[in-house]
Amino acid sequence: MLGYLPEGAPSYGEMTVREFIDFVADVRRIDDSVRDKRIDDAIARLPLERVLEQPIDTLSKGFKRRVGLGGAILHDPKVLILDEPTDGLDPNQKQEVRTLINSMARDKTIIISTHLLEEVHAVCTRAIIIAGGRVLADATPTELEARSRYHKAVSLTATNLQEAKDALARVADIASIEVDPQDNRITAFPKPGRSIFVAVGDALKAQNVSVRELALEPGRLDEVFRTITQGAGKEART
Repeated sequence: MLGYLPEGAPSYGEMTVREFIDFVADVRRIDDSVRDKRIDDAIARLPLERVLEQPIDTLSKGFKRRVGLGGAILHDPKVLILDEPTDGLDPNQKQEVRTLINSMARDKTIIISTHLLEEVHAVCTRAIIIAGGRVLADATPTELEARSRYHKAVSLTATNLQEAKDALARVADIASIEVDPQDNRITAFPKPGRSIFVAVGDALKAQNVSVRELALEPGRLDEVFRTITQGAGKEART
């Protein structure tokens, strides 16, 4: 029932991809009646055709992850467990692996253990935050984002910082304003229960403020994660 891909997708580097897939099929004792079909399906799904005769040690990290996934799904498990499936990969390789995960999620339950919160957005429909052996949150990524202080905040960059701040001071439903000292990005936080995106846009336009970027914040998972886990740590110490 279970397929498992450990962190880093460890394998036998001296084997070719074909040899490794055959080896996994032997270990899994896949019946001869379905063996060839399972191997062909895994190779095509990933896809691995153009590297079948290459030693695994000569492959890129992205292809090594594919080979590991091939071994993990060879017996067509109902549940797939992946440990840090994109850690250490470049952006293109991450996208490749995420695409594979999303395609497999149509007919499998996939559990991902990760410290990369961008991964949650990319592939997850449910997120569980665990710290100290305790489940601290269990919700959809969108529901977790709604717990962020940045939820429904408005961020912007403007040609003239002071002009933008003066315009935002005219919006009654803004509770506070923060400026990132590194890039002068302004974040305006609404009062509880208020929406300020339209009002902010109107105020900037009325004051002829030149804006390079204006965005409604959905919320920030990293901030939610820190708040939840740090709170749990303080509770444990007391």
